[in-house]
Amino acid sequence: MSPEAHSAPRSLAEALRARDDASLAALLRSRPDLITPVPTDLTQLATRAGTRASVLRALERLDRFALQTAEALAVAPDPAPYDTLLGLMAGDAGDEAVAGALPRAVATLREQALVWGGDDRLRLVRTARELLAPSPQHPSPTGLGPTVQEATSGMSPGRIQEIVTTAGLASTHDSVSAVTALAGLFTHRKKMAKLLAGAPEPAREVLSRLVWGPPYGQVTAEPAAHLRWLLDRGLLLPTAPGTVVLPREVALHLREGRAHRTPEPLPPAVVPAAAHSPQVVDATAAGQAYTALATVEELLKDWDEGGPAVLRAGGLSVRDLKRTAVALDVSEPVAAFWTELAYAAGLIASDGEVDERYAATPAYDEWLEQPPAERWARLAQAWLTATRTPGLVGGRDAKDRALSALGPGLDRSAAPEVRHRVLSLLAGLPQGAAPDAGSVLARLGWERPLRGVRRDGEDDLRSRLARWTLSEAELLGVTGRGALAAQGRALLGAPAPAAGPDSATPGTTGTGTAGTGAPPPGTSPAGAGSPVPAGPGDKLPVHHHRPPDRLAPLSAAEQAVATAAAARLLAPLLPEPLDHVLLQADLTAVAPGPLRRPLAETLDVLADVESKGGATVYRFTPASVRRALDAGRTATDLHAFLTEHSRTPVPQPLAYLIDDVARRHGHLRVGAASAYVRCDDDAVLNEILADKRAAALRLRRLAPTVLATPADPAALLEGLRAMGYAPAAESAEGDVLITRAHAHRTPPRTAPEPVPDGPPPPDATLLGAAIRAIRAGDLAATTPRKPVGEPLAGGELPRTSSAETLATMQAAVLTGDSVWIGYVNAEGAASQRVIAPVRVEGGFVTAYDHTADEVRTYPLHRITGVAELADD
Repeated sequence: MSPEAHSAPRSLAEALRARDDASLAALLRSRPDLITPVPTDLTQLATRAGTRASVLRALERLDRFALQTAEALAVAPDPAPYDTLLGLMAGDAGDEAVAGALPRAVATLREQALVWGGDDRLRLVRTARELLAPSPQHPSPTGLGPTVQEATSGMSPGRIQEIVTTAGLASTHDSVSAVTALAGLFTHRKKMAKLLAGAPEPAREVLSRLVWGPPYGQVTAEPAAHLRWLLDRGLLLPTAPGTVVLPREVALHLREGRAHRTPEPLPPAVVPAAAHSPQVVDATAAGQAYTALATVEELLKDWDEGGPAVLRAGGLSVRDLKRTAVALDVSEPVAAFWTELAYAAGLIASDGEVDERYAATPAYDEWLEQPPAERWARLAQAWLTATRTPGLVGGRDAKDRALSALGPGLDRSAAPEVRHRVLSLLAGLPQGAAPDAGSVLARLGWERPLRGVRRDGEDDLRSRLARWTLSEAELLGVTGRGALAAQGRALLGAPAPAAGPDSATPGTTGTGTAGTGAPPPGTSPAGAGSPVPAGPGDKLPVHHHRPPDRLAPLSAAEQAVATAAAARLLAPLLPEPLDHVLLQADLTAVAPGPLRRPLAETLDVLADVESKGGATVYRFTPASVRRALDAGRTATDLHAFLTEHSRTPVPQPLAYLIDDVARRHGHLRVGAASAYVRCDDDAVLNEILADKRAAALRLRRLAPTVLATPADPAALLEGLRAMGYAPAAESAEGDVLITRAHAHRTPPRTAPEPVPDGPPPPDATLLGAAIRAIRAGDLAATTPRKPVGEPLAGGELPRTSSAETLATMQAAVLTGDSVWIGYVNAEGAASQRVIAPVRVEGGFVTAYDHTADEVRTYPLHRITGVAELADD
């Protein structure tokens, strides 16, 4: 036997034991479920890596070619040489692209502990083979059926001999050799071609229909002649009454040795659909970013005094979502997006009162005080990392319940990964290039073919998430005209692509080399071509070892740096707030751009917004002026405010409107009787009593200047205003009440936590500690030791008396040797450990524990036994 055969691993545990620490770290990083909790040794790690749930999770994260490779191994002999696998993937004619990509696929499967063994003995882990191998209940993705041996396992020996003889082979003495001979015929290319050359044309048509799967077909009790011809020669084998199957060996011959009809060794390229100037893209995205801020502010302003009620099951009602969409002048799906974005950013939440309503949180007031670029960056980061999926609003859950905005059931753990991946693919394109959406979906389908697979013809979840990502990124200003903007690129921590005359030429694929350069020191990536100074200590995480379309997700610290860089890139592109408006003679004011907050807040009270767009038009009405007077402003204050903030003279009609409303404002006083109205001019009260519209108020005179009503003050105020009067409310002391909007805030709330897609990837510190613990545990479990009394069964703890344990420990202290102990902790959990005793006293042994890699103290009464390690 060769030395290689002696060193070949006999199990997955032995294969893992032969790995170095870097390889083990790569395995635990790619399959983080294996590290929770940390395995005690490599045998336990191998066992956990072979469980069904873990293998399924690993298979779901394979790309299409790696998965095709695993599927080919599932239908190959076990173990399979590399050349056999290559033949199944490339076919008899060979395929250079497949041959070039196959080593990478095998390395991926090895790294993920789905395949082990050398190239001469590749083994797919048993659970993966069970999941991917063909069976009547679960057809193989390759479309192949069972082997001849599997299909004939229940067939009578006489029938097997008949098939062998009819196929032109010599009869044998037993069924095993007969089946072997038949399988040898089907795998012999020349003999098989000669056999099929004599097949009737209808028989060849049947084989052509079954060759690429599914391999099963139905036959009657009296099959037709061409079917009988196939059955007599074993080219179709019965599996159940009325059911036949095409043996795997026959199908592979008809396929020219290929396990897959179309191997896909290379990922589909992301193709640009349009090219724009990077400056145009950044400017467009900045405009969208400003609109996003204005929309979120408008939403929260609409809910400032208390928003819609919370449904009993949670979330917004359909009516409230429609009302919000009308207020924002957007469609309902877009309104759901803005609402969910504000919720994900922690700006709105339920107030927790008895009559629960949605309202702004205290964080909203802090957010308003931040610069616009930082406010946008907070929204963008919340969107990028949120698992809440607004696109699902209006759909149904698994129990056929409606999914509502802000309600339960909207979390999809794959959403952050898909958003990051889609933007990474956009980052791999030249600057200014907008991708073809179909090519993006094709790329995502290649990278995760098993995630969210649907068989009803509709898009799977990842495809829908990708479509929503493209539209939401445009709404938010991460992209402009479909291309990734400078701030979007910085948000990912991606370096800016190298600018050049052909950097945005249509037709360039996403796998090119554009964008591999890092920004110069001291600058952050700038999409507009001009470097923006980086802040003190800011370093963007540039992934030099990966192309731009393979950017890794950022850690929390890296994401914070990237978000700050995105805000700095966006800040110069946002318009500066203005401190003036243009008053016009038709009682309107035009704001030619965004207004400073104090000016905008006062105008919102003094006038009504008539139209929005590049310029906002405000209209002054008697009701809006009365609203400002109710808020405590005087006519003098309003005249001074307009004179100060208008670039044009205050029009005379507007001045007259203010003076006229102010003259009548507060002439009537309303208080609580239930309510009363008083006026120094009794003629006005006489006029009110004579008005038929006042009948519903049921007014009666208490004094020449006072009328009373059973209606409440608010209803009286509204009724008089509807009649054209301008009453003012007063307090019990007779003072005019100033009615300002009272902001309703929730108690302090935290933003919703994203729902993780499985255990989080371990960081370097955890990986290092876990690998040391696994190595130490494996040392304790596999170190040779001297026998103690009767030979121990595998995994059994050593058993020695108290006197023997104490004597062995004291001897080890003197000699400095390590020993193997069995230990039971206070919870009753038993473990094996390799320790080097340092001191034995007071019923305790202090020793360096190789398993835990630290010095520990153990009570002697908890040590079940001790054994010396073997000399070798």
